[in-house]
Amino acid sequence: MPNSVDETMTASLGYLSSLFVFVIGLAVLVIVVIFIIDVTQTADAVRRNYPVVGRFRSLFTSLGEFFRQYFFAMDREEMPFNRAERDWIGRASKGRDNTVAFGSTKLLNVPGTAIFVNCPFPTLDEDAVEIQPLKIGPYCRKPYDAPSFFNISAMSYGALSTPAVRALSAGAKMAGCWMNTGEGGLSPYHLEGGADIVFQIGTAKYGVRDAQGNLSDAKLKEVAAHDQVKMFELKLSQGAKPGKGGILPAVKVTPEIARIRGIPVGHDSISPNRHPEINDIGALLDMINHIRAVTGKPVGFKAVLGSYGWLRSLAEEIHRRGIESAPDFITVDSGDGGTGAAPMPLMDNVGLVIRESLPLVVDILTEYGLRQRMKVIATGKLVTPAEVAWALATGADFANSARGFMFSLGCIQSLKCNKNTCPTGITTHNERLQKGLNPQDKSVKVANFCKNLVHEVEVISHSCGVARPRLLKRKHVRIVQTNGISVAMDELYPRPDVPPQYAAEQVA
Repeated sequence: MPNSVDETMTASLGYLSSLFVFVIGLAVLVIVVIFIIDVTQTADAVRRNYPVVGRFRSLFTSLGEFFRQYFFAMDREEMPFNRAERDWIGRASKGRDNTVAFGSTKLLNVPGTAIFVNCPFPTLDEDAVEIQPLKIGPYCRKPYDAPSFFNISAMSYGALSTPAVRALSAGAKMAGCWMNTGEGGLSPYHLEGGADIVFQIGTAKYGVRDAQGNLSDAKLKEVAAHDQVKMFELKLSQGAKPGKGGILPAVKVTPEIARIRGIPVGHDSISPNRHPEINDIGALLDMINHIRAVTGKPVGFKAVLGSYGWLRSLAEEIHRRGIESAPDFITVDSGDGGTGAAPMPLMDNVGLVIRESLPLVVDILTEYGLRQRMKVIATGKLVTPAEVAWALATGADFANSARGFMFSLGCIQSLKCNKNTCPTGITTHNERLQKGLNPQDKSVKVANFCKNLVHEVEVISHSCGVARPRLLKRKHVRIVQTNGISVAMDELYPRPDVPPQYAAEQVA
């Protein structure tokens, strides 16, 4: 027996030794092959000069964006969203305690910082007023009483995965907010959760186009026949890529997405950079009124502001035609908005951010007596209670968020939305990766995020002494200047007077 054991051990050691030698030999062979490849190629100077070792530069560059957020970046340093913002959304989504200790990590003397003006006698809980629905589209056959001031912004099915859309739809229903389809058309997954839906009409008319790509009245009626579809939003532009249409890479154009959009399978889905039939203000109003007449539901438009003189022309044309011809709402997107895919020059350098554009839009509408007629929706990096409260105080009726709700689904900001390799299953159509996203569990987190954000906006409003968030005004906010001293926002942006000829036409 001992001899048998010894022989077995000897054989095992011999096998392991042979395996070790084989592995070492294979590794050496691989290194030699890589060395030869690197020194003979001409595309990469670092690899040519430092064969094999030079490859670690690319590896570390690729991994850097992941490691920075865990080991190196401070709570308030990262872009586009820092750890403090993501952690707040994470706790809110899980329904956990969202208090912090020992003091704020936010620098409060940075120019542009909004500071809310608390009053000596805050609103007591028993004196607070419940949020009331706000009517949109008073001249429509089917106006919409929107229940929530915080809603899910435009994200297309295609850019998002099936389980992500399912979770958002069910979560929106639980939270009592609306969900914007984005420009990718209406899928069954938008409807199955029971949420209120805002159908976005992009420049390619996905979901409501005929065979030639033109707007189809028959398709419009089909979409409007769904009671859940409450409004239609005509997208002129979006913050991440002003002047450029939507981009869905071919790898994400599955047979189902192609069918819903009315496009070929496996081809890049590139929308025109504007609606070909809308060349001026008159054509814009014609299109809005046509969609409203066909569907019977409120219609507005979405745009990121750059030049803004056209808004005055729009207001003047509305008054020439009559107040009922006005868009029912305008969605003001921010120049730092997000998307799954956009050219970097547009994402970085084109379009005004919401901090500048929102006061401009509100004041122009007020100046022309249209502020009550046209509801204002603000969107673009509004993911925390303070940002949403600022938007309401500035004059918005609603605030929408896309990336905030993505974080509630479990987004880790891996910045791979356009690669079909999203590790959390949110923006990929890889079924293996989608398995990580359970719509039933995530829908609860979507609802929690919305409800907790709304609650904490109420906390801010009560601290300022008003009974509900929409009563926040510019006088309740001060903006830090370059000298570190804050100035009241109503001094920076004084409310314009409404000329007498327009005052009588306002709609309450």
